[in-house]
Amino acid sequence: MNTLPTFFKSFFLIFVTEICIKGKSVSGATIAIVFLLFVHSAADAQKLDVAYVPTPDFVVEKMLDLADVGPGDYVIDPGCGDGRIVIAAAKRGAFGHGVDLDPQRIEEARENAEKAGVADKVVFVVENIFDTDFSRANVIAMYLFPDINIRLRPTLLNNLEPGSRIVSHDFNMDEWKPDQQHGKMEDHAVYLWIVPAKVQGNWSWQSAGEEFKMSANQEFQKLELGISSEGRILEVDNSLLSGNRISFTATNPLNSKKYVYNGRAENGAITGIVQVHDGDYKTVENWTAVTD
Repeated sequence: MNTLPTFFKSFFLIFVTEICIKGKSVSGATIAIVFLLFVHSAADAQKLDVAYVPTPDFVVEKMLDLADVGPGDYVIDPGCGDGRIVIAAAKRGAFGHGVDLDPQRIEEARENAEKAGVADKVVFVVENIFDTDFSRANVIAMYLFPDINIRLRPTLLNNLEPGSRIVSHDFNMDEWKPDQQHGKMEDHAVYLWIVPAKVQGNWSWQSAGEEFKMSANQEFQKLELGISSEGRILEVDNSLLSGNRISFTATNPLNSKKYVYNGRAENGAITGIVQVHDGDYKTVENWTAVTD
C-alpha cells in the first residue's frame, strides 16, 4: 500500500511538537496551510489502492497458461504496473490493454511495449480500475489485494460475458471459489475463474413426450437443481455450470429412466441435447428450456 510521504509526516510531527511541547506561537494561517498540505498529501497517497509489486515473469506465463490466452483473446489488466502481463499476452497473439492510476507506470508500460515489439497490439491508460469498462475483454489478468478483488467482483460478474476467464496472482475472490487453482510456485499461487451464466430461476421444457419443470438455485458457478416430471420428483446428479455450458442428469426413481442433459444458456433459454436412457431403449433429442 502507498503511505503518506515520510517528509510530510515528519514535518507535521515536528510542527505539532513545536506548538504543543515548546509552546511556540504560530499564526492561524500557518496552521491552516500546514494542515492542508498534510491532508492533500494523505489524499494523494490514498488514491493508489494497490502498492506496485510486479508479478514475476514465470508467474505471468503460468497465469496466461491457466487462462489459455492466445490469438483472438482480449486481455485487460487492472493495475497493470509496467505492463508485463498484457505485453506477454500480446506475444501470444492476443490484444489487450492495461490501466493504472500511476502515470509513471503507464509511461514505463508503453516503453516496454515498444521494446517488446507489441505496441501495435496493446494500449496503456491512466485510469481508476473502478471506472474501467471490462465488458470488452474475455480475459482479466490481475494482481490486486483481496479487498480490491472483492470490490471488483460484482463488476466482473455483471459485465463480462459468460465463459470469460479471470486469472489472479496470489489472491482469491472469497466466496467465489476458483474453477482451477495452480499450487504454490516458489510461494506464488494462481487462481482461475470462469464467469458463469445466470440460470437462477424456474425453467420448463418437453422431452420424450413428457413435461419437465426445473428450479435452479445458483451461487456463482454452483447449482442446486430441483426437477420434476408429470408431478414426480426426479433425482438430480452431476450438475455442472461452466461459463454458459450447463449439464446434469435426472433419474426417475420409480422406473430408473434417466435423462442426461447438456446445453448452452443464453438469451433467456437453454438449448442443447438430452440423452434418454430407458432400459434397452436409448435415444438423443434436441432440448430447449425456457424460463417461466
